[in-house]
Amino acid sequence: MMNPINVLIVDDEELARCLIREYLRAHPDIVIVGEAEHGLDAVKQINALNPDLIFLDIQMPKLTGLEVLELTGRQAGVIFTTAYDQYALKAFDLHAIDYLLKPFSQTRFDEALAQARKLIAQLVNPQATAIQQLLAEPGKLLDRILIRDRTQVHVIPVDKMEYVEAQDDYISIVSDAKSYLKTQSLSELEAQLDPKKFVRVHRSYLINIELLKSIERSTKDSHVAIMRSGKQIPISRTGYERIRQIM
Repeated sequence: MMNPINVLIVDDEELARCLIREYLRAHPDIVIVGEAEHGLDAVKQINALNPDLIFLDIQMPKLTGLEVLELTGRQAGVIFTTAYDQYALKAFDLHAIDYLLKPFSQTRFDEALAQARKLIAQLVNPQATAIQQLLAEPGKLLDRILIRDRTQVHVIPVDKMEYVEAQDDYISIVSDAKSYLKTQSLSELEAQLDPKKFVRVHRSYLINIELLKSIERSTKDSHVAIMRSGKQIPISRTGYERIRQIM
């Protein structure tokens, strides 16, 4: 006999959660360990409960379903349930078990659950980069950065980021005089930001042009960027040309 499957239901609509609960009643091997009605609560419950399977809505308050996956590092055991179809073709890039487009029937639901049983039993481990690939799809620019610090989640609007500094395997994001560390390369973040607002002025620095106060010459052949906070950031020759092209 197969071990019970622990399930977490994540959806901001009570009726949607109720429907999933009703569909699950036909499956005695399923144990509902929790429910969440927004993204922040989902992150907390995923970390605390580590469910075998998550029925996850995408468009939710506070954090989207994709952002929940990014913050938790969840890479398997997810069935998307959503009224929006724009991610349908991309869903399986995340190695999602299935993608249920609302409204879905009991039959369609049971098909997805059957597939989940097989994959959970086989202990399938998808590629760790899949979530980042979808979050950073071409043409999709970030409007906020998510940073997890132990049990706390920081949501930083990109317009308030003053500059970003590369630090070994991390980047340091400075916003409103506070610094936040995130495990990501500077090049990866740069590719997700608006190139008209954020410029790589140095191999280790990315700055927000809108928060730039002035550019000053430091030596005969070098310059520094003076940010509104007073922070001085070195500018390479290539970086100087990039700034000139934008300004």
